[in-house]
Amino acid sequence: MMKTLLHLEELLMFGPAIFLFSGLDSSWGLFTLLFFAPDLSMIGYLANPRFGAWTLRLAQGNAYNLIHHKVFGITLHVLGSLLATNWLMFAGTLLFAHSSFDRSLGYGLT
Repeated sequence: MMKTLLHLEELLMFGPAIFLFSGLDSSWGLFTLLFFAPDLSMIGYLANPRFGAWTLRLAQGNAYNLIHHKVFGITLHVLGSLLATNWLMFAGTLLFAHSSFDRSLGYGLT
């Protein structure tokens, strides 16, 4: 039950991220195109499980976890707001939305 509630909570956090993005002067097409970019390391699984595990291991560690940490996305968005830099707000919102979506499906930090 608790796991289901946590997944639902993450899915509900995805909503405000989309709402924030709708206020930006950015392309929905680009957002859609880049939405799964943080998970490109998993593309190796298309070849076979062994290669997929290897590519995922390469990506794991500090960089993978940083990109999937919601505070990093929030920080980029706030910094972009303070500096009036649209691409930072775009990146922060995208990362927050991506992380919330991943966690709603049961994926998390490594």
